[in-house]
Amino acid sequence: MRRDSLFYQLFAQLPQTLFDLLGRDTPQGYRFESVELKQTAFRMDGVFVPPDPSGTVYFCEVQFQRDNSFYERFFAEIFLYLRLYRQTFSDWQAVVIYPHRQVEQVSFEPYEVLVNSHRLHRVYLNELGSLEALPLSLALMQLTVLPEAEMPTAARLLAERTRTEAVPRPEVIMELITTIVLYKFTELSREEVLRMLGFTTEELKRTRFYRDVYAEAREEGLQQGLQQGLQQGETLVVLRQLRRRFGDLPTSLEERIRQLSPPQIEALAEALLDFTALEEVFAWLERSS
Repeated sequence: MRRDSLFYQLFAQLPQTLFDLLGRDTPQGYRFESVELKQTAFRMDGVFVPPDPSGTVYFCEVQFQRDNSFYERFFAEIFLYLRLYRQTFSDWQAVVIYPHRQVEQVSFEPYEVLVNSHRLHRVYLNELGSLEALPLSLALMQLTVLPEAEMPTAARLLAERTRTEAVPRPEVIMELITTIVLYKFTELSREEVLRMLGFTTEELKRTRFYRDVYAEAREEGLQQGLQQGLQQGETLVVLRQLRRRFGDLPTSLEERIRQLSPPQIEALAEALLDFTALEEVFAWLERSS
C-alpha cells in the first residue's frame, strides 16, 4: 500500500486529523506542508505550521516499517527545521504514527530523553479503538491497517457513517475510503470498489468515476439522449469489468449484455463482484432471462 501518498492526502484534505490523534480541539488557521530541507536533502512527511509565530509547530511522521535509525533521522530533521524557521513558531511537538508497537525500533539510545518527553507522541493505529466510536478521520487511518478480510465490512461501515453523520466535506471522506480500498485490493476497479461500499445507482452516478466514464462514452458516440446515455454508460462499465477479469468476451455474450434492461444491468454490476469464472456470467444471464 502506498501509505505515504495516502496519508499525505488525508492530512492535506482533513488537517484536523492530527489534532484528533492528540485528543485536542482543532485550532484554527493551521496549514499542512510536506517540507524538503534542501541543505541535507531531508524530507519530512508532514509539518503543521501555526497561523502566527506565537503558535506551536507540529511535526508528523508515518512509520510503517522498522528502522533502527529512525529517531536519529527524525530528530535531526526536526532540529534542522527549528534552526531554519525559528521565527515562525514559539514551541514544537512531534507525532509518529505506527501501525502497531512491533514496528518501532528496539533501542532509543541516545535519544531516550526526547522519545520519553512530552514533546513526542507515539500513536499505534491498532490501539485507537473501535471504528464505530472513532472520529471518521481516525477511523480512516485505522482502515489502512486492517486485514484484507475485514476491510470490505469496515469500509462499508465508514461509508454509511459518512452518509448519516453530519460530517464536513463528506465527498472527500468517501473519496479517501475508496482510495484506501483500492490500495488494498489492487485487482479491483474503482467501480467495483464503489459497489463494494454499497453505493446506490444514483450515488454512483454522482461520483467522479462515473462522470469520467460517461464523458468517454459520449466521445465514443454512445450517449444519444440523457437516459439512453446513462444506460449505455452502465453497460460499458460492466463490459469493461468483465474483460478486465476474464479477458476477451465472446461476441454473443456482449450482445446479450447490451440487450439487458437498466435494472438487469444494475443487478449484473453488483453480481459480477462475486463471479470467479466466465461460466457464472452465462449462468446468471440464463437465470435472469
